Amino acid sequence: MESLIPVTTALISGGFAAVAAIVVAAIQHKKTDALLEYRLKELEEKVDRHNNLIERTYELEKYSAVQQRELKSVAHRVADLEKKECQNIVKNIV
Repeated sequence: MESLIPVTTALISGGFAAVAAIVVAAIQHKKTDALLEYRLKELEEKVDRHNNLIERTYELEKYSAVQQRELKSVAHRVADLEKKECQNIVKNIV
């Protein structure tokens, strides 16, 4: 019986140590999950802001293309009017 006391004491001590280790691991796991969830949320917000920027840039590029086409059209009309004006001046001189 006396030889069982140290074994029993060792087993009880080992059991408490194992339970403590499991509790600590569970707490650390919970904290890690919370941190990962926070970081994932932050990353999702960054991606949303980036996507919004890309969408706005795309819209601006479309608008810019339309403006460039309109500017070219206006430039051609001005050139045509200048040409007509020069022709009218030449007719009046001759």
